[in-house]
Amino acid sequence: MLVDAATHLAGDPVAAETAAVAAEADGYDGFSASETRHDPFVSLALAARATRAITLRSEIAVAFARNPMSLAMLGNDLQLISGGRFQLGLGSQVRPHIERRFSMPWSHPAPRMEEFIAAIRAIWQSWATGGKLAYRGRFYQHTLMTDFFNPGPNPHGNPAVMLAAVGEGMTAVAGRVADGMLCHGFTTEAYLRERTIPALRAARGNLDGFTLCQPVFAVLGSDPEARAAAEAGVRRQIAFYGSTPAYRPVLELHGWGELGQQLNLLSRRQEWAQMGDLIGDDVLAAFAVTGTPAEVAAAIRQRLGDVVTRVSLYTPYAADATELAATAEALRGDS
Repeated sequence: MLVDAATHLAGDPVAAETAAVAAEADGYDGFSASETRHDPFVSLALAARATRAITLRSEIAVAFARNPMSLAMLGNDLQLISGGRFQLGLGSQVRPHIERRFSMPWSHPAPRMEEFIAAIRAIWQSWATGGKLAYRGRFYQHTLMTDFFNPGPNPHGNPAVMLAAVGEGMTAVAGRVADGMLCHGFTTEAYLRERTIPALRAARGNLDGFTLCQPVFAVLGSDPEARAAAEAGVRRQIAFYGSTPAYRPVLELHGWGELGQQLNLLSRRQEWAQMGDLIGDDVLAAFAVTGTPAEVAAAIRQRLGDVVTRVSLYTPYAADATELAATAEALRGDS
């Protein structure tokens, strides 16, 4: 099990560069940047120039806010800059954001994503071989590539494509066309074993060579006050995700479908402060691990050690860097 670090969700590109350098120095195996308040590719380009060995990943870049050609170029460039250390992590986002935030079309997300990744690979193949670009799908068509716009074969090969998924339809797409899957933080061990893994196996046949990444909510804190603040932050984040209808199947598996409805109602009323109070101890325990760095590491390995390839610590609060490093070290020590 490899251990990855991530830039803070609100971190700007320069802060991400600094965090990547620190993660490499601390012995992390990978570093990821997300698309929230800043473009992940800018952050990762800076990180690629400032590091030497650590794996770099977009986690995630919103695919449907772009097109296959633009992401093929970004992925190719990051692979060049990093010397072959880049992983292109993609996600669909949800319909309101695609239509209302990005003003882009939304339809049939799983089939569209399958085509999207196939189109990226067709573009890369054209660049690698000089062959004619002739991708024609239902949603995307790429049929023009002249020498002027062709960067040629990448000396480091193409980056791995990692797809974020929660529902079984998108999970099957990840199994069919991606090199790995980025599990959502809003995933329990039961959902992973009873829904995600079976869907991947049905799509692929086996998981040989397939990378499975899982961010895990971790409640850390060296004293009761810090632990309470960490727990409150995790409850709020679980509530935020639980309010999203697309993630309802995770709650329903545990018999918490009504909780999802309540959270969604509060979110539409903008009553964010009250949402975290609905996350009971049983829900918290299903999504998060709590304790000292050694206890958190042991719990993660017990829950996920036999199925997850890469793990990261999801701490939606001001986590102490020393405790995070100690937890990561404990995870690596158990490897």
